[in-house]
Amino acid sequence: MIALLMLFHATTTPQAMPAFLSGCWEQRSDDGRWTEECWTSARGGLMIGSGRDGKGDKVGHWEWMRIERGADGLLTFYGSPKGATAVGFKAIEADAKSITFANPGHDYPQRVRYVVTDTGLDAEVSLADGSKPNRWSYRRPASGQ
Repeated sequence: MIALLMLFHATTTPQAMPAFLSGCWEQRSDDGRWTEECWTSARGGLMIGSGRDGKGDKVGHWEWMRIERGADGLLTFYGSPKGATAVGFKAIEADAKSITFANPGHDYPQRVRYVVTDTGLDAEVSLADGSKPNRWSYRRPASGQ
């Protein structure tokens, strides 16, 4: 009975917005490839994000994103690659330095994870079990870029 009450509490307690995502993040490589994500601050139960990657001055991929608090207090990450219909991923784990979202019914990715590190922010998308990962290690961009 106690375990059931703890599970109910964990799934109905409002989750904290991942304020650590706020601002812009980038990853650059020596061959001119880059990836960047920018997130608004958390306000009104909503964070809005954008991401893009490319090489040199060419954009290869872009995406609109948002993290939204539902009426139940729980968070959902929505991704909309190149403006496609947004797909939702429910928050399944969160603390002050990380958040993981999952949608096991989606083809790929099924899991989206962000973790604050000593040097920046790590992001990963993968299948639900963590296989087939794509990873990024972001840093704050240098000023003037």
